[in-house]
Amino acid sequence: MKILNKNTHHHLNLSILFVFITFIVVSCKKTEIKQEIPSYIIIKDVEVETNNNQGANTNNITDVWVYLNEGQSRGAYPINSIIPILTKDSTTIIIRAGIKDNGISNIRIPYTFYKSYNETVYLHQDSIIEISPIFEYQEYANISHENFEGVGTNIDTTIKSDIDFIINTENNNNYAEANLTDENLIFEVSTEDFIGLPQVGSPVYLELDYKSNTTFTIGAYINYIFGVENRPLVNVTKKDEWNKIYINLTNTVSSATNNISMKFYINMYRTDTNENKWIKFDNLKLVY
Repeated sequence: MKILNKNTHHHLNLSILFVFITFIVVSCKKTEIKQEIPSYIIIKDVEVETNNNQGANTNNITDVWVYLNEGQSRGAYPINSIIPILTKDSTTIIIRAGIKDNGISNIRIPYTFYKSYNETVYLHQDSIIEISPIFEYQEYANISHENFEGVGTNIDTTIKSDIDFIINTENNNNYAEANLTDENLIFEVSTEDFIGLPQVGSPVYLELDYKSNTTFTIGAYINYIFGVENRPLVNVTKKDEWNKIYINLTNTVSSATNNISMKFYINMYRTDTNENKWIKFDNLKLVY
């Protein structure tokens, strides 16, 4: 065993102290990472602009998907969020409109049939810039719509339905309404037949504005050579105020290989004749 004298021990302690202090200084320098001050944007108001062939401009855009310049993603945010952007000066903000697919809160996606909105803004660090996007439908979108404003309609009740719908007006806007009262149990209305809808995963959506005091079903009648398949798709919950839903029909249409045609329906029924059930609906669109 090597024995150290007092002086040696004193020098050893000083060396250890020096190394310890040096370690602290170096560590502090490593942790002194310069934090960039972000700029911010906020998106409060969104609109959809349509032409005469695309129906009404109602929307239910709930989120925005934000990208910068060359497509760098900044993530998805609910409307009215303050969004940090780690850049400054002139910046191109690219925004995609987000929806709840089939009205389901935890399935939020960019709506494929709305174009991206681009705007170049001048960002200032630690300041908020408000952006108000106006979205448009894609040029390639085919839209068959019914807003009950013209003569006649391109929807009709089915043979299952006990009642017909009526057309009412609210705030200078026409809409369809159906009421199950007395002994009537079923209301069902369907679109016209569609032939040759795109398949192989090509997107197809049904848009609908509605309010109702009961759950109702969106479904499809698929015509084949051997018969008709009734395929219920989505149960839509009641809403006391006007709401818009985007029904994803892509898998339904793509899986219906060798179909002759198909049409889509709204079905409302009741089992208790002591309770009146009603639905109001408008701006029915098939987009593909």
